[in-house]
Amino acid sequence: MYFIQNVPFTFDELPEFAMHDAEILEMANGQKCWSADDLYRTYNYLVEEECHPLLFELELENPELLPVD
Repeated sequence: MYFIQNVPFTFDELPEFAMHDAEILEMANGQKCWSADDLYRTYNYLVEEECHPLLFELELENPELLPVD
C-alpha cells in the first residue's frame, strides 16, 4: 500500500514468490486490511481534493517512495 497523510491511494500486487514467504505473509497479516470499497472512497476523496499524487503535481517530502508507474 502507498499512503499520503495516512490515506491509501494505490497498491502493488505481491510478486508470486512473496505470496509464499512466511515472513512477508506474517508482516502483511499484521497490517490493516483494506477493502475495495475503502480504496474507492479514499481514491475519490484524494481526487476531489486534487491531492492524488499520481494525478496531480504535488510537492512531496519523499517522492522517491512513489510507485514507478
